[in-house]
Parts: sequence; structure tokens; C-alpha cells
Amino acid sequence: MDAMNRTQERPAGDATPAFYSHLRAAVGRVIVGQDAVVEQMLIALLAEGHVLIVGVPGLAKTLLVSTMARVLGLGFRRIQFTPDLMPSDITGATIVAEDPVSRQRTFRFLPGPLFANVVLADEINRTPPKTQAALMEAMEERQVTQTGKRLALPRPFFVLATQNPIEQEGTYPLPVSQLDRFLFSIMIDYPSRDEEYAIMNRTTADAPVPELPPAAAEDLRAAIARARSIAVPDELAARVTALVRATRPQEPDASERVRDAVAWGGGPRAAQSVLAAAKARAALRGRGRAELDDAAAVFLPALRHRLVMTYHARAEGISPDALLETVLAAGGVRRDAGPAA
Repeated sequence: MDAMNRTQERPAGDATPAFYSHLRAAVGRVIVGQDAVVEQMLIALLAEGHVLIVGVPGLAKTLLVSTMARVLGLGFRRIQFTPDLMPSDITGATIVAEDPVSRQRTFRFLPGPLFANVVLADEINRTPPKTQAALMEAMEERQVTQTGKRLALPRPFFVLATQNPIEQEGTYPLPVSQLDRFLFSIMIDYPSRDEEYAIMNRTTADAPVPELPPAAAEDLRAAIARARSIAVPDELAARVTALVRATRPQEPDASERVRDAVAWGGGPRAAQSVLAAAKARAALRGRGRAELDDAAAVFLPALRHRLVMTYHARAEGISPDALLETVLAAGGVRRDAGPAA
């Protein structure tokens, strides 16, 4: 752990919890329930990470992302991923433009939809590898390459991608290297009975769309900076490293369950993601240092998409979440079942 990660603990009396309360209240005027999902999404945003949202159709994934962008006052673009989508459709294209006065022709770059703060990649697994590669450069480098030139994307820059877990016809499974670029994989489940009743009443009534006053841009920047400054004790970093290494069957001290169920476990980027998300969660709660509870709460969304399960495990119906629960239990870590768990 270098000196930057051992940032000195600061007083907890900052504005981040109030910022989160404002955001949650504004989102709640449009989205019913989904408290855990909203908190996990904000944790990822404060950690400046990308999110893969997995859920069946009709669970308001697109509405949730667009609402978050509106409340945060960020530029938002939606890309519908299809099998015929080309890299230039998302990055932009260079065209020949003629000056109306001088009649001189020059090359001009037309930015694509990636040039936004929040990019919704809808049904991300429906586009071919060539376009996925262009998206991966944007996710990793925060830039696109056009005619040999590197063009920086706006900051902050977040890719929030959606994926349907039940319909796989005509899809291109995301490569492990691309999945590893997502800080979180968030599962959206069906609403409760009361929430579904409230959704039905709210969406079928003749009511105006509520105004959502956006948060000030400086509040978001301050919250991101605050999350970066959260202290990480050396013992927590060591504990997270041990937990992530325990997901790898190649490790000599890996459990028999891991060796049977996992082909490849989480890499170093997984441990980085857990610590970055733990710091963001601590900031949301107004604390100046990350704790083991924070790391345990974000462990599943940070690791579930990074595990490559064996054929035997898939045939037996063993999910990555179930495997990760056993890793936490074997490490003596108890996971909070609260909103960010």
C-alpha cells in the first residue's frame, strides 16, 4: 500500500452524506424502491467506476440511469447496442467539411455519443467485438482514438451498461477483460408487492413528470474528492487482498469449494475495486476511514462478474454470489444485509 492509499484520516463532518440524501430523495420522486441499487450506483460514481446493471426487462434500468444523470446535472447519452453497430457510431467520425466562404475543404471531427458524462450502453452484449473494443478503450483510458489522434472524453465519465440475463439469442458474451473494467455488477430484482403496487399507481395516473433540481457540479466534484481522501488502514488492505486471493483456485490455500467451482478468480483490479468502493461507502456515511464492514458490503458487486465459474459449477447451479458468500464466511467476515450489501 503506497502513501497515496494511506491518506490521512480527515474529520467526518463533510457534506457528502447530505449530498447523498438530496440525491436519494430526488431519485425517489421517480423511482420506487431500489434503495440498494441506488446506493451501489452512487458508490461506483464516487469511486469513478463503471457499472454493469443486470436485470430482466421492465425493471426501470434505463429510467434509473437517466434519472441519476439528471439529478447529478451531468450530460447523458443513451446508445442502443445492436449487431450492426460500428465503432464510429459510438466514438464519432471524421468528415470532410467545406467552408461556405472560402470553399476550402477541411477535415472535421463529429463527436459520437461517448462524448458525454454518463453513457448508457443499453443491452451491451448485443454488439460485436470490434465495437466492444472501442468501448473498452473509452472505459479504460477515458479517451477514443480517431485517425491516429487520441481525444479525451469529458470528466467525469461513466459507462452504465445494461444486460438481460435471460435472453441470450443474438448476443456476444462480454470478454473477461472487458468485464474486469466494470467496478460493479449490480443485480436488479423484481420489486416487492408494495413497491409494485406503488409503481402501478404512479405510472398509470395522469400526473406531470416531477421536476428534479440537479445537484451543483461542485458538490459532485467534492464528493468524488472526499471519497478519494478516505483513509484505508493497512490491516484492511491486507484483509481485502487475502479475501480476493481466496477466490483463485490456483492459490495453495484456496478452499476445496473454490477449486471445484472457480476456473479463474478475481485479479488485482478486483482488490482495487473493493477498496475504492469501500472508501466511497465510508464517505457516504460521513466517516473518515474505510472499515471492514464497507469492504464486506461491496464485495459481491465488485467480484461477481470477475469470477469464471467451471462447467461443473454452472451445471450444478452454483452462482458467483453463493461462492463469494462462502469466501467471506471462511475469512471470518460477516456481510451486512443492508442497502449497500
